[in-house]
Amino acid sequence: MTEREQNLQIDNLDRKILNIITKNARIPYLEVARECNVSGAAIHQRVQRLIRTGVIKGSEFKVDPIAVGFRTCAYIGIFLEQAGHYRKVIEALENIPEIIECHYTTGNYSLFLKVYAHDNDHLRVILTDRIQAVPGITRTETLISLEESINRQIPVLSE
Repeated sequence: MTEREQNLQIDNLDRKILNIITKNARIPYLEVARECNVSGAAIHQRVQRLIRTGVIKGSEFKVDPIAVGFRTCAYIGIFLEQAGHYRKVIEALENIPEIIECHYTTGNYSLFLKVYAHDNDHLRVILTDRIQAVPGITRTETLISLEESINRQIPVLSE
């Protein structure tokens, strides 16, 4: 077993901690400790280890896109001229702030994006003037999300 695999081993207490803090990242360690029947110091040490080993990748505040004027969410499939162009295309796409996710995928699309725009006109500008102008992109397919029905963390189940 490699050192990374040893570091990534998590036990049932780690899983319980992860299930609690992924529901509320701002929960005080003492509350987590009470739910887990251990000390606050133990929770703090466990969380720090989970961060250090990369099991927990940061914490963040989630901004509601609609509350800040982004009313259109779209998913865009990108077809590349050549598969080898993907790194240069991704570098160019990183300069478009409305793109919040980019996945290099198998299947029909080389890249799959999640984009937020103020409205459909703004989305059209992002698509035609910015995304489709990137060298190496041959065409795109766009799906507009009508509603986000589920948005959650991956469950951390006990073994």
